Amino acid sequence: MKVLVTGADGQLGRELLALLHGGGHDVVGTDQATLDVTDRGAVLQAVAGLRPDAVIHAAAWTAVDACETDPDLAFRVNALAVRHVAEASRRFGAHLCHVSTDYVFDGTKAAPYLEWDPPNPQSVYGRSKLGGELELGPEATLVRTSWVCGWHGANMVKTILRLAGERDELTFVDDQRGCPTFAADLAAKMVELVVDRRPGVFHVTNQGPVSWFEFAQEVLASAGLDPGRVSPISTADLAPPRPAPRPANSVLDNAALRLSGVTLLPHHREPLDRLVGQLRDG
Repeated sequence: MKVLVTGADGQLGRELLALLHGGGHDVVGTDQATLDVTDRGAVLQAVAGLRPDAVIHAAAWTAVDACETDPDLAFRVNALAVRHVAEASRRFGAHLCHVSTDYVFDGTKAAPYLEWDPPNPQSVYGRSKLGGELELGPEATLVRTSWVCGWHGANMVKTILRLAGERDELTFVDDQRGCPTFAADLAAKMVELVVDRRPGVFHVTNQGPVSWFEFAQEVLASAGLDPGRVSPISTADLAPPRPAPRPANSVLDNAALRLSGVTLLPHHREPLDRLVGQLRDG
């Protein structure tokens, strides 16, 4: 296949490029410098020139707290840009796969969120990402994920290891739960869905819901450090409080994959151990 990947310089985008190249696909990656996805003309021109079989739209503004201070930019990048990419994909016959987030839900459900649960985002970031979802046609693939970590870019695993090297004690919230998802695993499942041209909404996460407190303990244990150095705190007690509200329950049930008989991603401890080993080896 010939595949265009936007946001190719991000932690997920880099994994997608490597995986597609390794699978023998003809892949072109763009970043903000090479393609401004908020520019309709530029997007149409890029897709018209390349004529890809598929477009994986991984570009987004994911600075959750910063989105609160600039809603126009959040909606321009996370919603309007999706409109342009979806239009170009339809016009030139490419299958579109778009990446979204657990933040489209309000986090109040007692059970994991299904693909068919109604969204109710509480932050500007979540609302802008829902806006992007609404720009997709029924033929597109929508992948929602959560708590993405990986070798590339900034993420929570790297932050926890860095803090562990700087402080004797660490504090993380114990009232926000989700499923850590590792970029390499996520990329592999997305490529599988794209090659299959499966339409609709899919929740794609590694298995094993945890709180941030529990996850921080797991990261330290994986690195051979004492998980007892991590203490719990409630979101309400964070000082200063975060500008953007976080969903208390971010656990996504991978129901569409499971009910379709598609293999789920492994438990997050497997890729966590691999990643921590890679990071510690340099």
